Amino acid sequence: MTYIVTDTCIRCKYMDCVEVCPVDCFYEGENMLVIHPDECIDCGVCEPECPPEAILPDTDPAAEKWLELNRQYSESWPNITRKGESPADADAYKDEEGKFDKYFSANPGQGS
Repeated sequence: MTYIVTDTCIRCKYMDCVEVCPVDCFYEGENMLVIHPDECIDCGVCEPECPPEAILPDTDPAAEKWLELNRQYSESWPNITRKGESPADADAYKDEEGKFDKYFSANPGQGS
C-alpha cells in the first residue's frame, strides 16, 4: 500500500503534508504535489494533515486513477522537503470539483 495525492490538491497545495513526511516522498508540480509510490512507507501521517483531504491510501477506490499520475510526475518533478507558501487563493479552490481538467499543469514546481 502507498498513499497518493488526488486532484483535490490542485491550486491548493497547502503543503502541511510535506512537514510531517518522515521519508521526504513528496514532489512538487506548479500547482499540486504528488507522492512517489515507491518511496512512501505507508505511515499515513500525511493524510490527516491535508486540509482539502487530497491524500488517500491507494486501496481507496477513488485513488486508483491517481496512482499512475503520482508515479509519473514524482519521476520528473523536484522533491520537496519543507513546507512552502500556499497559493494566496488556495481557500477559494479548496472545495471545487473537476480541478484536473480545468487547472492541472505538468510543469514542475520549485522544490526545496
